[in-house]
Amino acid sequence: MGRPSVPAFTLNIAVDALLKKEFDLLRKKGQAHQLMKKYKIDAIPFNHPDLDIWRNNFKGKEYLHQETNLIISGAIDDVWINSKKQLHIVDYKSTSTENEISLENGYKQMFKKQMEVYQWIFRKSGFEVDETGYFVYANAGKNRPKFDGILAFELSIISHRGNDSWVEPTIFEIRKCLESDKIPDSDPDCEFCLYRRLIGKRE
Repeated sequence: MGRPSVPAFTLNIAVDALLKKEFDLLRKKGQAHQLMKKYKIDAIPFNHPDLDIWRNNFKGKEYLHQETNLIISGAIDDVWINSKKQLHIVDYKSTSTENEISLENGYKQMFKKQMEVYQWIFRKSGFEVDETGYFVYANAGKNRPKFDGILAFELSIISHRGNDSWVEPTIFEIRKCLESDKIPDSDPDCEFCLYRRLIGKRE
């Protein structure tokens, strides 16, 4: 039996697409977004001929790890460049909450890990990457008197000081796992593993 499907993130994808278009307009002009100015971020959107490839979910930015012969890849949302010619990896996120936007929730630790993998890939590919990455959050408000077919988003930026020192050791562990005859233990927090255990009992 296959893995349970998940809902399509169509609204999130739409927000990502619109943010990319918005930042791309300024990318062509070499100008900073008002949001970057608001948060006093010394950077502009990075203009690179491979940006569309890096953003492609079925391609992304790739790096061949020679020691394990594994290709490590990830599709980024954006890259900014500061006045020191260092890159900042940027991830777009959308939500709808009345709570303060934070990266400290349990599952959001994976957002940080994801960004650190991107930082590692770009560094290994020869780019100078600043330790600070940014999450651009679009939060849809719920306080309008009526819908009128419009979602009003408030944009904010959360910074994350990445540490990619864990990435390469993990790649070696992945290779070791792939070559092992032993099936690794399941993660107690993995919902799919729990699903398989329950289905196994029924079968």
